Amino acid sequence: MNSNWFKIALKATKVEYGKSLLLKGMPIIFNQKGARLKLGNHVTIKSSFLSNLVGLYSRTVIVTRTRDAEILIGDNVGISGATIYARKKITIGDNTCIGGNSKILDNDFHPIEIEDRIKLLQENRVGDTNLIPAKEIYIGKNCFIGCNTIILKGTILGNGCVVGAGAVVTGRFEDNTVIAGNPARIIKRLPPSQIQ
Repeated sequence: MNSNWFKIALKATKVEYGKSLLLKGMPIIFNQKGARLKLGNHVTIKSSFLSNLVGLYSRTVIVTRTRDAEILIGDNVGISGATIYARKKITIGDNTCIGGNSKILDNDFHPIEIEDRIKLLQENRVGDTNLIPAKEIYIGKNCFIGCNTIILKGTILGNGCVVGAGAVVTGRFEDNTVIAGNPARIIKRLPPSQIQ
């Protein structure tokens, strides 16, 4: 499938995308009926093994899972073999780079309580339920997310944040900070950027 046919498929599922969308390989992009999935201008999505020499494990996956979910990706964003999966809302600001094999997940994929997990299995309602904990994620402008990072529900990254490779991120982080580790912590503060 070439990228022109893929873009027609995006329009058919009401995925909004701006000018100069660049696809290297074929991502998996699914927009649930009633949800909103928007890609800004000059977004690059890499999904083939050699499109990023860090070594991609899989194609990029971008999914809105519930009817009221939103994924809003700004202008000039680069994504490499990442998974972005929303039940509530994920916002990614302009000029942000999402490193190879990263995961951005605004939900736990399953309930914490045993009884709720069993209930979902018995009722076959795994896809669309309020029993799965979810909380919005916000990633500011001009951020850099290192490869193999996991960003969990409720995370807020200010503008200009840098996330070290392999970090597991949850919580709120101010502008212009470098965070790393598991759990991720601030390891350095950067001078404010002149770029807005």
